[in-house]
Amino acid sequence: MSHLRFKEVEVAFNRPPVRVDIPSENPSTYYAQRVFNRKKMFEYLPRETYDALTRAIDEKWPLDRALADDVAAGMKKWALDQGVSHYTHWFHPLTDGTAEKHDSFVQHDGKGGVIEEFSGKLLVQQEPDASSFPNGGIRNTFEARGYSAWDISSPAFIHDNTLCIPTIFIAYSGESLDYKMPLLRALNSVDRAGTAVAQLFDPQVKHVISYLGWEQEYFLVDEALYAARPDLALTGRTLMGHESAKNQQLEDHYFGAIPMRVEEFMLDLEIECHRLGIPVKTRHNEVAPNQFELAPIYEETNLANDHNLLLMSVMAQVARRHHFRVLLHEKPFAGINGSGKHNNWSLGTDTGVQLFKPGKNAKENLQFITFVACVMAAVHRHNGLLKASIASATNAHRLGANEAPPAIISMFMGSQVSQVIDSLINENCNDNLSFDAREELNLKVSQIPELLLYNTDRNRTSPMAFTGNRFEFRAVGSSANCASAMTALNAAVAEQLFEFRAEVDRRVGEGIPTEKAILDVVKALLKQSQPIHFDGNGYSDEWKEEATRRGLDCETSVPLIFDAYLREDSVKLFTSTGVMTEVELVARNEVKWETYVKKIQIEARVLGDLALNHILPVATRYQSILLDNVFKIKSLFPQGKFEKMAQGDLATIEHMSGHMQFIKNHVNELVEARKVANRITDLRTRAIAYHDTVAPQLEEIRYHVDKLELMVDDEMWPLPKYRELLFIR
Repeated sequence: MSHLRFKEVEVAFNRPPVRVDIPSENPSTYYAQRVFNRKKMFEYLPRETYDALTRAIDEKWPLDRALADDVAAGMKKWALDQGVSHYTHWFHPLTDGTAEKHDSFVQHDGKGGVIEEFSGKLLVQQEPDASSFPNGGIRNTFEARGYSAWDISSPAFIHDNTLCIPTIFIAYSGESLDYKMPLLRALNSVDRAGTAVAQLFDPQVKHVISYLGWEQEYFLVDEALYAARPDLALTGRTLMGHESAKNQQLEDHYFGAIPMRVEEFMLDLEIECHRLGIPVKTRHNEVAPNQFELAPIYEETNLANDHNLLLMSVMAQVARRHHFRVLLHEKPFAGINGSGKHNNWSLGTDTGVQLFKPGKNAKENLQFITFVACVMAAVHRHNGLLKASIASATNAHRLGANEAPPAIISMFMGSQVSQVIDSLINENCNDNLSFDAREELNLKVSQIPELLLYNTDRNRTSPMAFTGNRFEFRAVGSSANCASAMTALNAAVAEQLFEFRAEVDRRVGEGIPTEKAILDVVKALLKQSQPIHFDGNGYSDEWKEEATRRGLDCETSVPLIFDAYLREDSVKLFTSTGVMTEVELVARNEVKWETYVKKIQIEARVLGDLALNHILPVATRYQSILLDNVFKIKSLFPQGKFEKMAQGDLATIEHMSGHMQFIKNHVNELVEARKVANRITDLRTRAIAYHDTVAPQLEEIRYHVDKLELMVDDEMWPLPKYRELLFIR
């Protein structure tokens, strides 16, 4: 095994870059060439069909089934022109990944041959097997039927020579079995609620759009080294491995020169993304060695989420071409930064107004502070739910470590916005108020001052930070489906906006002027949401104590965090906004608890196998070499000299024995703990048992394995070490 390890290390360190065939054209010429976007629609659809379809997309109307055949015919013609032979309904089951079943266009022609056929019925709706997808008890295994239905707001695309049609996925009985359907409902809800509030300032507003700009962090590992690490291959993270003497402590990797092999991969990935209409724009080295990030231009939230899921699939494929493996686990390596997927979220109107962008006059600033107040109130009320929306067995390793925010939801607002909030709460906003930013701002009209666009610094420890014209939800994990966090956030804000408009209308009905009614409600919301406002160091122990005093959710057990979905206020939130039914919420929590159990269970099995079948045999062999050396010394030298000469080996043998015995005993205890937990029938209770009795032992066993790594001869150690995994040559 040791020879295999060194062979793989040599292969990894001597790989030349895979040269990318760079298109001679500019990206603008091949951007979205694999997407059935409006340009393709206009070319391949009859004008009447094109007008009707784009109108339905823009106005958020359901598609007239009579148009489906025309759209399908045009889409098929375009796909065949691109050499495509199959199509699939592409959906997002409750696995954090995507799913697809491919069908060819061929049908019998009645003459012993076939023809290419694709009807409106096949475009709009299909019936994929729903029995084996996570369902939380909604479906029995023998009840296989489910439905997928076309999401017209997200354009079809060609991937791997297959026409992919973005769809929702529901059970035969109608409940959602995916991430997309609740997200679409949440976006529709925040559209209605946001429009009602925005019309207080501009009656011309017809829609409020939710925008998302994700920042995808990831690690790259050479595939030869990856193949020699069963833990990486089976769990996505290293379950053992001592820290490298050099990791990120010199801070020299962050924004540093991109390694040549990695840059070739990034370039290849960007070309693939641009052809698929994914507007990736930014790339750079992240803080940890072998950690990188890419980010796109903002898009409408549903489309942005589709693009992120597609990106994760494309990344894996492109990486293989370059002899890499992509690691999207939130904490693949201990002791260095984990990976997040910061969700930059904002709202805007169909009239072009960014609702979280400070304005240039009193009216615009009143609208700005209104939406900010509603977001703060929503996050305060549902801080436990928002934490549950990003919680997972994998993200739990990342939160609170290095640059990742802690497992307490709070909001960083920055000095200038905080000053405005304090002024409004304390009723001391007057014409003499000034703000120091890049220039002095003097309040000249109304009670809301003019603000600068860049009116805040950034706080790396804040789970949700206001960053100038958006909120950055930093707690989302790198492997997650953004829809989970975006559904909860948009639904919570929608609920608050509905309540805000109702309260303003009530006050106006009592004869209070509209502007005063708005300002009074804003002040009340800002006062009640102050516990969520925290601009300090989220890592400090003082903040944990303070957060508890403020009544924020400070739970750290992932299975218990999931309880937030089933609290009375959460059920009311989702049902009142039409995002999810109580049945769907209960089912999703069953899936969450089951997924948590399975992930910890897999890690425990892999760690036990590696410890017993890889580490201990090698450690025993090395210990035997040391013992043999001790006996030889004893046979050659007198007792006094022997004791002095063999002292180091004897100490090493003793220390190794202690670590080896601990590993043997605790692997057995780990197996027993799993057996006990597996006998628990209630999924929630089983997940709690795995959290409390199984997961802690993984770290305890790892500690002793890592100690052995420092003692055993390097040539004998069976697994690639951190110093080899973390530095791409």
